[in-house]
Amino acid sequence: MTDVTIEEYAVADRDAGPYAITTGPDGALWFTMVHSSRIGRLVPGAEPTSYELDSGRGPTIIVPGPDGALWFTEYHAHRIARITTGGVIDEFALPTPDCGPYGIAPGADGALWFTETAADRIGRITPDGQVTEFPLPVAGAFPSAIVAGGDGALWFTLNQAGALGRIGTDGVIALYPLPTEAAAPVGIAAGQDGALWFVEIAAGQIGRITPDGQVTEFPLPDRAARPHAITTGTDGTAWFTEWGTGRVGSITADGTITVHSLPTPGSEPHGITLGPDGALWTALEIGALARIAPAQPPSL
Repeated sequence: MTDVTIEEYAVADRDAGPYAITTGPDGALWFTMVHSSRIGRLVPGAEPTSYELDSGRGPTIIVPGPDGALWFTEYHAHRIARITTGGVIDEFALPTPDCGPYGIAPGADGALWFTETAADRIGRITPDGQVTEFPLPVAGAFPSAIVAGGDGALWFTLNQAGALGRIGTDGVIALYPLPTEAAAPVGIAAGQDGALWFVEIAAGQIGRITPDGQVTEFPLPDRAARPHAITTGTDGTAWFTEWGTGRVGSITADGTITVHSLPTPGSEPHGITLGPDGALWTALEIGALARIAPAQPPSL
């Protein structure tokens, strides 16, 4: 996909901080507002709605759960929470104080797996709220995003360790250092080819790792772009946000990179997902969501 149209939709004020975004089981887009402690919902073509959390919760990453609800991390409150498609919210305290939960993803075992950035742990929570924690074999790693891989394990980025990690549903952990020193990986997504795609925010690169740990890195045209989040489209192309430059980009399986400027300069794109309408959607910290879709050919 080279020619795209990008439209922005205001969903909150500029101070709300839309951060992560996902498609829910109800065919709506659900997104976190990290600064205003709200969870937003948008059906494409309709008006946005939102649900208020207690102040200071800092909702961060949000994903669909195995129980038909949406699950999200509360980074500042150090909790995991769920919201039903009807807006009912439950919160779950974690065993480790001040652990800073950030990434969260459903696993093949019917539980949710999450990262604890400040505690060097990976956590697991069942739909009824039972929590287990697994210590990492390295200190100060700042585990960040996490995703289920095609191999049945969970893969995660270690932002401060310059590495990726893999944890099986049995709790066994393996680490894979990246070729580029201090690359600071953040977002990670599962590819259709069984590999994982990830972004290196400090190195300005997109990376790919196979299930056996083989890493390939692809430099961005602008190494100062600060890539943040990544997802995959229907055709297997990976799409990512460039937080530092206000752009979104795509990378094909052979490493071809294309970037597109967002309409509003300084919009600070964070999370990105494949929407219920087949387009890509990204959350903009300026209080909007952006829709990225193939450009329509001119009518004859």
